[in-house]
Amino acid sequence: QVHLVESGGGLVQAGGSLRLSCAASGRTFSSYCMGWFRQAPGKEREFVAAMYWSGNPMGYADSVKGRFTIFSDNAKNTVYLQMNSLKAEDTAVYYCARQPRDFGCRFGIMVAMAYDYWGQGTQVTVSS
Repeated sequence: QVHLVESGGGLVQAGGSLRLSCAASGRTFSSYCMGWFRQAPGKEREFVAAMYWSGNPMGYADSVKGRFTIFSDNAKNTVYLQMNSLKAEDTAVYYCARQPRDFGCRFGIMVAMAYDYWGQGTQVTVSS
């Protein structure tokens, strides 16, 4: 059974930073593509960032490039999203997700339907 558990969300002032964590359990994730998505009230879930677990980041949404960084700690089986220079428009519930192994970050990294396991989400609120 695969479990993804996000943490690290909270309330922060605009310009501040947060680091989100996604702890993965259930099996080895070294061959999987992991992504972060977010969903604001009344809006569609949108792509934020993705990476091949043991490799480099595969992509960022234009809205977060230069401010957010996705990275992993294999020893802790955890994927992180470092968020700097936060803006009010970054307010959302943030989710981590895993693609099927065969996708390997080659297909649909920006498409929610291309991910088969999701965490429960963590709320990020940025006050202006």
